[in-house]
Amino acid sequence: MIGKIIGAVAGSHLAKSSTAIGGTGGALLGAGAAVVAKRASLPLLVALAAGGYVLKRRKERRESI
Repeated sequence: MIGKIIGAVAGSHLAKSSTAIGGTGGALLGAGAAVVAKRASLPLLVALAAGGYVLKRRKERRESI
């Protein structure tokens, strides 16, 4: 339960810096991420992190052009 709360707070703070998701949506995503992190295997978590990094780099590259 504490993991969900921490994830929700972190997601809410991160969503405030994003224009696509509001604070409530970020809190829901953060709480969901805590559940996924608890149940997922290590290779899956590494793949998700790598995929997020690649998407971030592609977005930054498109914005710079």
